[in-house]
Amino acid sequence: MAAGRAWRAAALLPAWRLRAPRSGSGPTAAAGGGSRLLLGAAFALGGGAGLYLAARHRLREHSAAELPAGSLQLTLYQYKTCPFCSKVRAFLDYHGLPYEIVEVNPIMRKEIKFSSYRKVPILLANAGSPLQLNDSSVIISAIKTYLISKRNSLEEIVSFYPPMKTVTEQGKEVFEYGNKYWLMLDEKETKRVYPVKEVRVEEMKWRKWADDWLVHLISPNVYRTPREALASFDYIVREGKFGTMEGLFAKYVGAVAMFFVSKRLKKRHQLRDDVREDLYEAVNEWVKAVGKHRLFMGGSQPNLADLAVYGVLRVMEGLEAFDDMMAHTKVQPWYQRMEEVIRKAAV
Repeated sequence: MAAGRAWRAAALLPAWRLRAPRSGSGPTAAAGGGSRLLLGAAFALGGGAGLYLAARHRLREHSAAELPAGSLQLTLYQYKTCPFCSKVRAFLDYHGLPYEIVEVNPIMRKEIKFSSYRKVPILLANAGSPLQLNDSSVIISAIKTYLISKRNSLEEIVSFYPPMKTVTEQGKEVFEYGNKYWLMLDEKETKRVYPVKEVRVEEMKWRKWADDWLVHLISPNVYRTPREALASFDYIVREGKFGTMEGLFAKYVGAVAMFFVSKRLKKRHQLRDDVREDLYEAVNEWVKAVGKHRLFMGGSQPNLADLAVYGVLRVMEGLEAFDDMMAHTKVQPWYQRMEEVIRKAAV
């Protein structure tokens, strides 16, 4: 483990620190009923959403600043360590958009009982009339379009991303959004944001890569071994402030469950025996795509691909997989720049 953390000795940014996955600005809720939530989260989120802090968090305001008249009023329904939710938070934080967070119980999901769409993230947006936006990439594309273009209302923009019902190989009906990586801009706006066509194509390609490949490497890596699964659930139990007996039960049973879930995920996504190799290869592929002569894929500032990749990777912070990634890939300089630019934007 010492070698895995050696990269921190060279870190120069004061904002850089080791931290366990955490639950925003407030302490976690009391542990009444927490073990059921924890175990439910283990099964519900094992397919790629990572760890779930075992508590239901109260509604909190992300920014103390009052919203000016006519601006967006946003509420994000999420699991804190879901990579897709983390992507949305990274986007909102970078663009300085105040928002409220509602932490969702992944089993009962009472917090989103108002919605027929039963996944997270869900963003409720009010720019004059209330709207519900589903799917992390749709949320990001629609809000980004709204920030750039003044031609259409947010309601009109959201209508440009219609859900399409499809059936999986297992016969399950799901909704897809075929154009979710597009910003709905006119020619003048497009040229301002994307001076050349290749810039837009590149951004869309890597946003899709983050959703279709990178995100599926998270759970197999954080639950790779019994020891890592146990360490992951140790964070959850300590954050949840469980009693001694229920904490021990949740920690050990949950860790065992997620260890075996991670093996199924490895097989489903055809990962190598050592899933770290897939993680390292993917991360270095991203770094190579950014290149040596750009601070970010977006140039001097992050673009939507930068924010997506950063949002996915940061859910591993505080875990061995994250330390190993920093020690064995070339991602550290880019990651530090991302953390710093988002920190400054949120001030």
